[in-house]
Amino acid sequence: MKSTIKFNNVNTLFSKSLKTRINNYFNTSGKPRTGDWRIILKAVILLASLASLYILLVFMQLPVAIGVLLCIVLGVNFAAIGFNIMHDAGHNSFSRNTRVNTFLSYSLNLVGGNIYFWKLKHNIAHHTYTNIEGEDHDIEIKFMRVHHDQNLRKHHKYQRFYFMFLYGASYLAWIFFQDYEKYFRQRLGRKSDRFPFPLREKFIFWISKIGHLGIFVVVPVILVGWLPTLVGLMIAGMVCGICLATVFQLAHVVSETEFKTIEADKVEEEWMIHQLQSTANFATKNKVLTWLLGGLNFQIEHHLFPRVSHVHYPEINKIVQQTCHEFQIKYFEFKSFGQAFKSHVSVLKYMSN
Repeated sequence: MKSTIKFNNVNTLFSKSLKTRINNYFNTSGKPRTGDWRIILKAVILLASLASLYILLVFMQLPVAIGVLLCIVLGVNFAAIGFNIMHDAGHNSFSRNTRVNTFLSYSLNLVGGNIYFWKLKHNIAHHTYTNIEGEDHDIEIKFMRVHHDQNLRKHHKYQRFYFMFLYGASYLAWIFFQDYEKYFRQRLGRKSDRFPFPLREKFIFWISKIGHLGIFVVVPVILVGWLPTLVGLMIAGMVCGICLATVFQLAHVVSETEFKTIEADKVEEEWMIHQLQSTANFATKNKVLTWLLGGLNFQIEHHLFPRVSHVHYPEINKIVQQTCHEFQIKYFEFKSFGQAFKSHVSVLKYMSN
């Protein structure tokens, strides 16, 4: 069953103006909204890095210290594939060819996730009802409270001390437990409605899960032993989880963003303004971070125009800021990663009381 929450569609002058300006930018520049040679090169580098790291860790005899270091890099590589390849492909913004987008979106299945569940949870729920309790399942974090409509538990008092451990465990919990939970419950969350689950997607689920276990568990156990495999998976998984969770939290769970209580199934603002109120950018001048994160530090631009590839975010960022300034709409951007992280911790502290 679809959500009954509606956004204000009476006075949408801001949205119309911003959409017109972005359309004019792409029309006059002649650039496609999808990715270009930059994203293709990045995909080749990241996938080649994954193959190289796998070969080194599984087929080569390496000193322990080097093995640990490469497992850390592997965790970052997992996250970077998600940020740069899967994320754009999952939003159909990697390529103008839908088959290419579909094929590359399964890079999530390669590293243990499930693209069908992700699209339901992220593309539909999160992108439409950002920071709305009961609708945005990305803010339903076990053992944590990030929204004032969520029940306060005794252990939340300490969440600012243990949150990084939970972020680290999130990726492993996702691929080895939560996906199976969604499969058998056929629900994104405990209280959400059942979602349609075609037989084809059930088949893909089991094939990709078995394939992932074979590649990243069975083969390494046979070749290097169960203990090195377990330790390596824990290190890579924890690093990947920290990367994924932290980027999401710094974009939405900071002191500047809003967490609304919805009454009468109505949001007072138009959808684009709601996205601006619930989303923040960080460290947009840091080119290295922008490259690794697939432009997700430009989270505002991504939420406003999810079908535009991340390679265009730095350019359209100026248009979005100028339009917000003219319409006197707040635009949240932290100059550095550190500032955004500090703001996130302050929210966790506030929500623990």
